[in-house]
Amino acid sequence: MEHNSYKEQGKDFVLLLSVERLTETRLFALLEKFQTPGAILNAPFKELTKCVDEETAKRITELNVDDSIKRKWELMEKYDISVIPYYSEEYPHWLKNMEHFPPVLFVRGKILPEDEIAIGVIGTRGATVYGKTIAEDFAGEFARAGVCVVSGMARGIDTCAHLGALKNNGRTIAVLGCGVDIVYPPENRSLLNEIVKNGAVVSEFNIQTPPLAQNFPKRNRIIAGLSRAIVAIEAKEKSGVMNTVQWAVQQGKEIFAIPGNILSKTSAGTNRLIKEGAIPVTSAEEVLDYLGVKFIKKERRLKEIILNESEKRIWEGLSLEPVYIDELKEKLDMPTAEILKILLGLEIKGYVKQLPGMMFVKNFE
Repeated sequence: MEHNSYKEQGKDFVLLLSVERLTETRLFALLEKFQTPGAILNAPFKELTKCVDEETAKRITELNVDDSIKRKWELMEKYDISVIPYYSEEYPHWLKNMEHFPPVLFVRGKILPEDEIAIGVIGTRGATVYGKTIAEDFAGEFARAGVCVVSGMARGIDTCAHLGALKNNGRTIAVLGCGVDIVYPPENRSLLNEIVKNGAVVSEFNIQTPPLAQNFPKRNRIIAGLSRAIVAIEAKEKSGVMNTVQWAVQQGKEIFAIPGNILSKTSAGTNRLIKEGAIPVTSAEEVLDYLGVKFIKKERRLKEIILNESEKRIWEGLSLEPVYIDELKEKLDMPTAEILKILLGLEIKGYVKQLPGMMFVKNFE
């Protein structure tokens, strides 16, 4: 798809999503039939009623580009907002693994393929100093390992999680319960701008949608959907954190929780999660080890920058568990002498370690 037509589709989506009765289910049905938002907007009333009720069809056919739509388009240009439908290559494919994924995402910044390795760090807005410190420390460790940190840019734990990732040159994604043109909470304006430069600010809600209370449970399912696992730092027994965890459990994601003071309301939710089966953790390293992503940043760097093609083949045949030379020969279908020569070169560079019995492992020391 050419860039111009992609932008036009974005403008069409902004117009189409101004129809109040257009639910996700109805939009999916229309897109399945008509393929593009432009085709939906130009479709005859009778054709539209094959997918949606008459009232919704009527509203679509009567749509006009008024001043409010023009203002949305202006904001789209001003903030370089991308509108990414589920059929686009730019749509994060791992988000489609969950039920009820959003048909359209509004994005500032970029979601990269490497962001698939992500951990959601969530917690209460009224966090303690203890909770805020843990959120920043854990997110910093995740960032250093090359893991993207996903959160909701709310006050408290979310803000500290994003900051922890950014301070350690990591990537982070903020999922909003309002339009991506709106800074909420307002004091996070500079934080939002930094996230745009080093990750993405994402929402399923149209431009200029205010942060209404009913939007946040929907927002929470996207936080869960973008994350491989969830780490709950502090939470009250009834909170958005618990809602996000429910979504993550439905999606089959791992749930980690930080044990807290049994007398503290801010730890009541996380302590309950542990009783209900969440994995209690006291360090970011435990989470990374459990998920098997501890060295992803170093591995990515070695594969992309330092190794030549032959070295990459050998490297990809190795793991963090010892591999016998004959296994490598069988896996790679290369002569033993050639494999050993490349392994020696990698060992001299410090990327491979030889163990007794002609066993080899990746080396990250």
